[in-house]
Amino acid sequence: MKILVLLSRFPYPLEKGDKLRAYHQMRQLATKHEVYLVALSDYEVSDDDKQQLAPYCKEVYPIKIDAVRRFFNLGRAFFKGLPLQCGFFYNKKIQQSIDNIIEKVQPDTIYCQLFRMAEYVKNKSIKKVLDYQDVFSKGMWRRYERGPWYKKPFFKMEAKRVGRYEAEIFDKFDYKTIITEIDRDLIPHDRRSEIVVVPNGVDFDTFTNTGKEKNYDLIFSGNMNYAPNVDAAEYLCKDIYPHLRMEFPDMKIALCGANPAARVKALENEHVKVTGWVDSMAEWYAQSKIFVAPMRLGTGLQNKLLEAMSMQLPCVTSTLAGKPLIDADKHQAVVMCQTTADYVNTIRRLLKDSEYFDNLAIRGNQYVHQFYDWTAATKPLMEIL
Repeated sequence: MKILVLLSRFPYPLEKGDKLRAYHQMRQLATKHEVYLVALSDYEVSDDDKQQLAPYCKEVYPIKIDAVRRFFNLGRAFFKGLPLQCGFFYNKKIQQSIDNIIEKVQPDTIYCQLFRMAEYVKNKSIKKVLDYQDVFSKGMWRRYERGPWYKKPFFKMEAKRVGRYEAEIFDKFDYKTIITEIDRDLIPHDRRSEIVVVPNGVDFDTFTNTGKEKNYDLIFSGNMNYAPNVDAAEYLCKDIYPHLRMEFPDMKIALCGANPAARVKALENEHVKVTGWVDSMAEWYAQSKIFVAPMRLGTGLQNKLLEAMSMQLPCVTSTLAGKPLIDADKHQAVVMCQTTADYVNTIRRLLKDSEYFDNLAIRGNQYVHQFYDWTAATKPLMEIL
């Protein structure tokens, strides 16, 4: 079968969750189907990055977005009542390019990742699958609730638009997928139960415990320009860490991930390392003791938690980030916290109680191998196709 995969970002390098999901899903799809990739990009995609997709894609079509047109289309989306995310990624010239590629490839199925790309193919008569991935409207409402007063009107407007669009686009696609049941149940459509849960997985060959010397007590990772990660990094360093500093004066924290925002860079000091882009996240997990993800914003499954568990790090996170994990409570794979005191007490115990530390690390590692293998995770998508 010919499958045209439509993405809002070129899926390499793997520094963002949507890229990671697309890359590994295409690896699985390529075992049984012909995959044709169409991906938008803010920059000219290098030949080296294209080569990373060559083993899995029959053809790769990166399309560069025109920055000037992008601002024009944001205005267009605003006046049409569309989510601004749709305007940010939609372009009539790109529409023509995608139409030409579809005419050339003649795909049997279009697999569209994220609602922001739906405008390009929503009216195509070809069988279509939409990967909602997360419930973005809920994430925007959370940003509205916690955001500064001067941003609240924008977040409220976008939350309403995204929720409306998530519902409107539902019937335009033959099948819909999402990462977790929790997010599926928040999609604003009365037939949301039809959405198929397709979880993420872990690359166990890359993320495996190597027994390296531990240089950092705590590590948090992710795209450090993404608002939920910026908020979590600040919460870790400004609220949680001060309660541990007196007892553990030599504590070291690594904030590891691409494109650190100014607010994240400002956290760096003799105790906090802000790395920026790193070539190997596994190397940084390997030299750290405990993974802490105090997420208060956002939605969906946190790939960072899966990777850290695969590296046999004990993981401490919020209820918001932990609940999407399959039966995590039952398997005691992570510790989920609700208050600053919960985080402080859990981290303190892990640093002082080696048996507790080892048991949590082992349970997490066993858990992620049981539930988050990419082959098994992608199986529901393969069955749809």
